[in-house]
Amino acid sequence: MTKTALITGASRGLGAALALELASTHHIIAVAKTTGALEELDDRIKARGGAATLAPMDITTEAAMATLCRGIYDRWGTLDLWVHAAIHAAPLAPANMIDAKDMSKSVNANVTATATLITFVAPLLGQTGSAIFFDDPRAGAPFFGSYGATKAAQIALARCWQSETQRTGPHVHIATPAPMPTATRARFFPGEDREALTDPASEAQRILADLNLGPTD
Repeated sequence: MTKTALITGASRGLGAALALELASTHHIIAVAKTTGALEELDDRIKARGGAATLAPMDITTEAAMATLCRGIYDRWGTLDLWVHAAIHAAPLAPANMIDAKDMSKSVNANVTATATLITFVAPLLGQTGSAIFFDDPRAGAPFFGSYGATKAAQIALARCWQSETQRTGPHVHIATPAPMPTATRARFFPGEDREALTDPASEAQRILADLNLGPTD
């Protein structure tokens, strides 16, 4: 039976690279807000002989995520892997000048949506499934207030879930990717030499190999 992988934040960057890497052994359920980018990903997956279900949804819409997870249950019954690569990268700003709307979006996308998704996805993963989160330790770095604080909160949630499920499952993993030439990083470091950064495809292969979740496993 084909395995299933839910990838939230699948349209570009590391999420897309992981979708492509997993497509040889998993049916990819790709979630992102950008329909066009998801369709491009679907074309690339099909070119590799894989298959995907596209879900152009906003992870901050609770009703949409509930519908998505119910659809996964109705079609497959379970889920083998959840990769949470979705993130909101608010503009950099001094802590005393953070825009209230930017902070609210960061909390909703990076913290609240993550907590909601854990609640919805955990029953699908059961005892044997796996979840992957991605740390980016920017907390306390100058001008990273909204992103750093909410990313740290997201990982705190993941670490709590990880410690709570060590004996019962699912298997919760937290990886720290190398710097990659993604759209998120470009917003934070404009003008950076992108040639010196790690290719997302190579990083996807490394992460899956390190976690023993690669296509050969």
